[in-house]
Amino acid sequence: MGEVGTDGVAGAGTPSGGGARGLSVTFEPGTFRVADARRVAVRYLAASRDERAEPWPDRVVEAAQLVVSELVTNAVKYGSGPVRLSLSVAGGMMSVTVRDGETALPVPRPADPGRVGQHGLEIVAALSQHLDVRREPTGKRVTARIALR
Repeated sequence: MGEVGTDGVAGAGTPSGGGARGLSVTFEPGTFRVADARRVAVRYLAASRDERAEPWPDRVVEAAQLVVSELVTNAVKYGSGPVRLSLSVAGGMMSVTVRDGETALPVPRPADPGRVGQHGLEIVAALSQHLDVRREPTGKRVTARIALR
């Protein structure tokens, strides 16, 4: 697994409880699988229970896994350098942010049911309340926000 950031992390990669705290993990090229990123998201959501200390609904966990999977896959496939996954929960939303070293921004393609593959951003947009793509000095940042209820 990748290097775990320190923003809201308790212990060795275990995210701390909810609120606006987050978790960041950096994956070095060739040292991880996308499934590792999905597991990070599941563990983070399990540790950041809602205000009633209840687990998030299965649909939220499944949507988060799919969004993480699509964004990290795109970063690995089309990006360069390390991939940084940041997760946070605040205000009834989960933010999933993926950064990589490629400055070219992804361009959503028109829906085409006959196209095989390259539907990742369509899927992310369908599951998210907000999708933001930005160029940064060291690459790009893609952030999706998922409703938790």
